Amino acid sequence: MFRVGRLNPQTVGVMSVVVQKYGGSSVADSSRIQAVADRVRDRHASGHNLVVVVSAMGQTTDRLVSLASEITSNPTPREMDMLLTAGERITMALLAMALHDRGIDAVSYTGSQAGILTDSSHGEARITGITAERVKESISEGKVVIVAGFQGVDPDSREITTLGRGGSDTTAVALAASLDAEACEILTDVEGVFSADPRVVPDAQRLEEVSYEDMLVLAGGGASILMPHSVEHARANGVRVHVRSSFTDEPGTWVVADTPGRDVVGIATDSEGGTGVITIVGSGAAQVATRVESALHDAGISSSVSGRGDRFARLEVSVERIDDAVRSAHDELFRSETTP
Repeated sequence: MFRVGRLNPQTVGVMSVVVQKYGGSSVADSSRIQAVADRVRDRHASGHNLVVVVSAMGQTTDRLVSLASEITSNPTPREMDMLLTAGERITMALLAMALHDRGIDAVSYTGSQAGILTDSSHGEARITGITAERVKESISEGKVVIVAGFQGVDPDSREITTLGRGGSDTTAVALAASLDAEACEILTDVEGVFSADPRVVPDAQRLEEVSYEDMLVLAGGGASILMPHSVEHARANGVRVHVRSSFTDEPGTWVVADTPGRDVVGIATDSEGGTGVITIVGSGAAQVATRVESALHDAGISSSVSGRGDRFARLEVSVERIDDAVRSAHDELFRSETTP
């Protein structure tokens, strides 16, 4: 994991620190960056020291990868990291400019400037430590600090590195741990963590809270709202994570150590080769797997239980029927919760 150098509260006065992370859809274009600046201004006015971690705008990272492929079929990992980190640097500078226009004193830092220390694995680096000296100094001066996500520096070679998929989430959680933040807010284009993908299951339920353990299983099963590494960092350091939308004021979902008992939390979906995989998550998942298999059979969907564990049960279905399968499974599990 990473070494946590905790922030001394005396260096930042009495206001608590909140770390916010805005994903690519939240900063997709100039109008979205302006909207995020308004949101940051209002949060800052409510009496918090803010550290804002940003992703690259929209599809910027994909475009940079495509551009590299036009130049060479075999780019070196070092140069790919140098290229890809440009996306977050663009976002952080533009957001700082937008905040300056709103009368907010803000400063932007790259991952290396912010003291995000990593191992030497280009493209899939892991955070090994956080110094955050410049971040702490800027907070103590009353500034909103904007940090480029997804990137850090290997302190031995002094090379820039990237953290792989979901790296900005991990940056935000790691900074929240280092700064002893009140919370780490992950702001995205969905309104929280749901009992199933609401794009597939329209009546999926938003969860008010979910435990680190269940969130890890959901993420590992294909629920892409949080990457597993960020949840692992949150669990290891006791960081309270608040997943919510940057487009609305809905209350979102808290990811915390313990939650009230609920036998089934949700259903995640993924595919492995030509096989669809449904993962039922919760302390009672293993006990309901046979029931779900029977419900799928009644719906004309062939399935087989491929694994059970303390907090999950996994069923395999055909990829072509996976959406139908998750709807039938969700109806069986969550309809029965409210049916006498």
